[in-house]
Amino acid sequence: MWRISLVIVFGAFVGMLDSSLVNVGLDRIGTDLGASLDEVQWVSTAYLIALAVSLPLCGWLGRRIGVGRLWLGAFAAFTVASGLCALAGDIGWLVVLRVVQGLAAGLLTPAGQTILGQAVGPERLGRVMSILGIAVSSAPAIGPTVGGVLLDSLSWEWLFLINLPIGAIGIALGWKYVPRGEPGGAGRLDWTGFALVGLGLPLFVYALTAVGEGGGGIGPSVLVSLALGAAGLVAFALRSWRRERPLLDLRLFRNQVFAAGTVSSLFFGAAMFGAMLLFPLYFQNLRGADVVTTGLSLLSLGLGTMVVMPLAGWLTDRHGGGIVALVGSVCTVLTTAPFAFLGADADPVLLQALLFLRGMALALSASPAGTAAFASVRREQLPDATTVLNILMRVGGAVGGAMSAVVLSRLLPTGAEHAFQVAFWWLTGASAVAVGAAWWLWQVQRHERTRAVPVPA
Repeated sequence: MWRISLVIVFGAFVGMLDSSLVNVGLDRIGTDLGASLDEVQWVSTAYLIALAVSLPLCGWLGRRIGVGRLWLGAFAAFTVASGLCALAGDIGWLVVLRVVQGLAAGLLTPAGQTILGQAVGPERLGRVMSILGIAVSSAPAIGPTVGGVLLDSLSWEWLFLINLPIGAIGIALGWKYVPRGEPGGAGRLDWTGFALVGLGLPLFVYALTAVGEGGGGIGPSVLVSLALGAAGLVAFALRSWRRERPLLDLRLFRNQVFAAGTVSSLFFGAAMFGAMLLFPLYFQNLRGADVVTTGLSLLSLGLGTMVVMPLAGWLTDRHGGGIVALVGSVCTVLTTAPFAFLGADADPVLLQALLFLRGMALALSASPAGTAAFASVRREQLPDATTVLNILMRVGGAVGGAMSAVVLSRLLPTGAEHAFQVAFWWLTGASAVAVGAAWWLWQVQRHERTRAVPVPA
């Protein structure tokens, strides 16, 4: 069990690391390849959109060829695409290869979660998922630091070449230890459903990302993307609910524990990804730190998560994900609100202590909710369950990032310190909404346990 878990972590870590690692080198890439700022931004944007495109296919592909084979194939495609990105001679080819890289990376985390859920069962799922959670939460935090260190002494190509040894090790270990799964239970692909969600989800995520990057201004193209994306997702949901064999079985939401766990993960995603955008800008724009210093300053956040995540998994298995997520989300509010009172001259020791405590709180909130959702479904439902949860996490992350960016951009003309204080209040509010979602999950789990207790004769 633990061998499989550690192997799966390789895939989750490298996929999430790349979401923030390359961003620090966009200026260098644009200069070397003779690309404008608008063109080079697509190196990051195309990757994020591609992540959303491949997600809906994960469940169907896992049932079609076996989820272990899907994971190995996605990891191999990601690794090869990383090497080709380093060889790209112009910005067009680099963007195309980033799309391939993103399509593969979008399959790694849900496929890995499915493998773990099917291998260990619900009794030990919390402890195993906590190991995966360390990679998912810590990789984006250390990405800017790793990228800054690489660019200090090496060319931008090494932002992609670093994935080759990690990928080679992960694929070799996966070939030996990861179970291949049982192929053949997928049926025909629902092409209409895939067209609806395969276009709707990336358009919706792109629109929210563009709103954030554009400072809240909504141009015609963004507005059209947002409308089409929302319409595609609604149409997909209605079709999937009625169809006998849909691309994704949304009837899972009839399971109240699954519904509460996934909705909790949606709000946790908004709070977590909103903070991932806000904290680096806080150190760079308000405190004047460079990229490397900013990354090092944020390591305490990832360290707090890494330290507590195994405990969070053990507590989830013992007491249920609802109560653990509730405690964690309350602690997240309590460790976020102080930043709304801190200015540019805040004590560095106090900042690091708060970041470390917030990392601990995040470990207690995010992973237990998802684990509760996975543990509530049958083994054969796990491919759809992991895919649905990751889609909602991605949508929540896009909303949270856009919210933080819009608040900052609107208020920065009135003063940077005031703008960040208000933005942190908004982030505190988003974390408070996550408290309500965790409360719902806790109550649903309590009700399920009460119904499961036999009444004495």
